[in-house]
Amino acid sequence: MPDPTGTTALTGTPVPTGLRSAIHRVDRSTPAGRDRAVDALRALAILGVVLGHWLVTALVADGGVLRTASPLRYMPWLTPVSWVFQTLAVFFLVGGHVATKGYASARARGTTYGQWLRTRMGRLLRPVAAVLTLWAVATVCLLVSGADFRTVHTLVKLALSPLWFLVVFAGLTAATPLLTRLNPLWPLAVVLHVDVIRFGLGGPAWLGWVNLAAGWLVPYALGAAWTRGELERPRAGRLLLGGGAAATAALVMWAGYPASMVGVPGAAVSNLDPPTLAAVTFGLAQCGLALLLREPLRRGMRRPVVWAGTAFANLSAMTIFLWHQTSLMAVTALGLFAGRLPGLHTTPDSLVWVAARTAWLPVFGCALALCWFAFGVHERGPRRLAGRPSRVVRVHRGPGGAAPGEAPRA
Repeated sequence: MPDPTGTTALTGTPVPTGLRSAIHRVDRSTPAGRDRAVDALRALAILGVVLGHWLVTALVADGGVLRTASPLRYMPWLTPVSWVFQTLAVFFLVGGHVATKGYASARARGTTYGQWLRTRMGRLLRPVAAVLTLWAVATVCLLVSGADFRTVHTLVKLALSPLWFLVVFAGLTAATPLLTRLNPLWPLAVVLHVDVIRFGLGGPAWLGWVNLAAGWLVPYALGAAWTRGELERPRAGRLLLGGGAAATAALVMWAGYPASMVGVPGAAVSNLDPPTLAAVTFGLAQCGLALLLREPLRRGMRRPVVWAGTAFANLSAMTIFLWHQTSLMAVTALGLFAGRLPGLHTTPDSLVWVAARTAWLPVFGCALALCWFAFGVHERGPRRLAGRPSRVVRVHRGPGGAAPGEAPRA
């Protein structure tokens, strides 16, 4: 961390003057009343999703065809990895909090619902156009060049899989005025009844898709309760963490739910596709932990270099989220020119694969950085004329271009 001498506390390495100046400028430009823990939780959720996908998504080269696989299928003892990196509930918790707070602030300023929603949807959906355009062109090129249809289907499905999150999140955002007073127990009850009918009474499988909205509405409604001040006491976080963890353990051990909190190819039931009661109770435990971490995160965010990194992650949240799967696939596809590489194209069935995949993570990171340089403009907005401050400098509006009390970008 920077100290008054201009060196980092961890290594003693001098921080370049320009970088140090930019870091402190970001820190000074942030409003004193901004809750930096909110931005820190979003950044941690982004990191969890990205690392989780990079660690448990394998593209195996099998007879000229790329197929998906997962180390969790071959090495079930790695299941706890999914507990660490499946952080979607935190996304929805933070999203519900900032959307509710932002809508209340907009109403106080006289902004109409339509104006507020257009602003929110623009921040969410503008970066999607670039992803859809690139993959539409790539799909046509691959098919015309004679690529196996199964390979193309696998690649497109993985590349566009993050979009389901945006559909659900956009729907909940649009419904925010109706959800500001919703008790999270109501959507939780819906999830419970859907699973009882689906698994206990032999109901139709399609009924599970009701949980796609109801399941993620639970943490979203918790975010609204956070805005109302109902979750400020540590007791709330401890109750959610302990109760959610106990309920999840009971469902896995005695109700037959999968232990993995991410989908595993070939498994009869997935906790995420669509969300199950176990995924929702696990999300409650995550939300409880997130609430308990708020104060430590607030202390950590007082360090300028940590806050600057967090602010950057929030400004780039949509780009990182939408392009991280494409980065993985780009490295995998280019790697095929060098042959069948361990950890990249091989079956994920041993510790050798785990070690090799871990070594590939920095390469995936570099590919994602290239995607950020190429496509981040769709999230950051066009460059401004000389003499006009950029959005990064105007941090008084906060990560995501949000004014104090307004929702940062999702």
